[in-house]
Amino acid sequence: MDGDVAVDGAASVDDSSIRRPGASPGHDMHRPVRAVVQRVSEASVTVEDKVTGAIGAGLCVLVGVGAQDTESDARWLAEKVVDLRIFEDEQGKMNRSVLEVGGGILAISQFTLFGDARKGTRPGFSDAARPEVAQPLYDKFCGFARAHGVTVAEGVFRATMQVRIVNEGPVTLLLDSRKLF
Repeated sequence: MDGDVAVDGAASVDDSSIRRPGASPGHDMHRPVRAVVQRVSEASVTVEDKVTGAIGAGLCVLVGVGAQDTESDARWLAEKVVDLRIFEDEQGKMNRSVLEVGGGILAISQFTLFGDARKGTRPGFSDAARPEVAQPLYDKFCGFARAHGVTVAEGVFRATMQVRIVNEGPVTLLLDSRKLF
């Protein structure tokens, strides 16, 4: 999401009657949104030797915006991440959300989540959104998460970042609206 990406044009498809599992009405099936969600006891991101975002306990979310993504995808991802019940309750079961435990989110833009290395050894990124499309949608994701009452720290879009996490559990989930992985 944070680098220059050559993207082929995509045909518009009217599939408004198709819904992905758990999607709200009007959320198109063909639009992928991807994230890697890690439960952390702490996480931070540094750009040019300056910490630009840090959280204690919560979630580190690597966010990839696809070429066909829309604002509804950003909203879907934010709601899914905020509501994920991956924190332990009193019985030790993963039954509480980041909001319920008072945790934060460290959001990192990462266009490489759309890397395709099925052919050859150099990944292609044609399914990733161009930066001018990706940045506003990444910003929307962060805004929607904040609107739910979660503190969101961020990296710097298109910057080279050093991300440090302490994965708690470890717990790592892959989210893809089309369930491609």
